[in-house]
Amino acid sequence: MPGPATPLTTPGIVRLGPSPFLSGFDLIAADVGGGVTIRAAVGGSGPPLLLLHGHPQTHIVWRKVAPALATNFTVVAADLRGYGDSSKPDGGENHVGYAKRSMALDQVTLMRMLGHARFAVAGHDRGGRVTHRMALDHPDAVSRLAVIDIAPTATMYARTDMAFATRYFWWFFLIQPAPLPERLIGADPAFFLRSHIEGQLRTPGATEPAAFAEYLRCYLDPAMRHAACEDYRAAATIDLDHDAADAEARIQVPLLALWGARGTVGALYDVLDTWREKALHVDGRALDCGHSLPEERPEETAAALQAFFSA
Repeated sequence: MPGPATPLTTPGIVRLGPSPFLSGFDLIAADVGGGVTIRAAVGGSGPPLLLLHGHPQTHIVWRKVAPALATNFTVVAADLRGYGDSSKPDGGENHVGYAKRSMALDQVTLMRMLGHARFAVAGHDRGGRVTHRMALDHPDAVSRLAVIDIAPTATMYARTDMAFATRYFWWFFLIQPAPLPERLIGADPAFFLRSHIEGQLRTPGATEPAAFAEYLRCYLDPAMRHAACEDYRAAATIDLDHDAADAEARIQVPLLALWGARGTVGALYDVLDTWREKALHVDGRALDCGHSLPEERPEETAAALQAFFSA
């Protein structure tokens, strides 16, 4: 585990020692305001690149990808608020604390504290939804963005059918009023977590035992399980309000969409078309895997991101 915390020269940021999962990276904790601290791993050199994870993982989902990208970029792999070792604030009225607007602002503030006023960003799963909102709310900060194995949130809800509801049942389970999903998951968090992760993979062993143990360490915290539910509750309420208000807005910078050819998103949506409804410059392709591209096809994922963010 990381050694004793030592302060960095940047106010509000504390260095926690080397990352046990991302080779060559250091862990930091950044006070981004509002009582929220964001945990991140930082490594490499070159133009800044922010990596955001999804549910139910943490920043270590990038453990097989980030070191390769760090040869050309200054990589920041962060835990979203509510996840991993980042703060888990109260959701507040209408789940505003877990609106993608709030989660995006955390990450923009983190990058500014690290000296990066403008940066590239890639987001997998929930992190992709934060990335989408970030590009709309902070267009001057985002130079390029990649979204991994998602279609836009509003699109997926609007086109919900039995196939989607069956494959992605947790979208409708986790949004139920507290404490129903929290208590049900709390009866056996390890079973729920393993079922959730393995149910989306198409590459056996992609989440190795040490990584699963780290995900489970975080998921055993009732505060993280509640925060994850708040994240999904926000997606079904305040995030849809924000998306409706920006229905005519289009992302101006280049967007790369990657998805798993054997996953749900690729099976149910024309992924590129859904993003062309939201952005002006869209490219992308499927990789031969399930949902977790950074874990199932790390070399191909790193190569695709490297080429896109170097253009």
